[in-house]
Amino acid sequence: MTKDFDAVFAQLRTIMLEAGAGQTVATDEPGNLVLRSQCIDPKTGAPGWFGTVTIKKSYVAYHLIPLYQDTELSGSVSEQLAKRRQGKTCFNFKTVDLTLFEELADLTRRANAKGE
Repeated sequence: MTKDFDAVFAQLRTIMLEAGAGQTVATDEPGNLVLRSQCIDPKTGAPGWFGTVTIKKSYVAYHLIPLYQDTELSGSVSEQLAKRRQGKTCFNFKTVDLTLFEELADLTRRANAKGE
């Protein structure tokens, strides 16, 4: 399973980095990618969260934090992608799904374009 997760992580990492271009890479190590936004969080004074891709025990998690506050963007998620959704911002994958990955890339580009 780990080998499959490595392939899933690699593709989701590429999506996050390309579609989230311009965001700050806070962490980029095997199994863990963290992007911070250019916007400063007024509560912490630190850059806000944009997204993460992380290998977990039973799936690879793709968090897109702008979905938390942007109801229009969040509501645009297809029924098929919504089946992979856990909470408001996280999508879980065990295998590569090119169709859903394309939608996730588009969703991430739109979140990035909004400057979240």
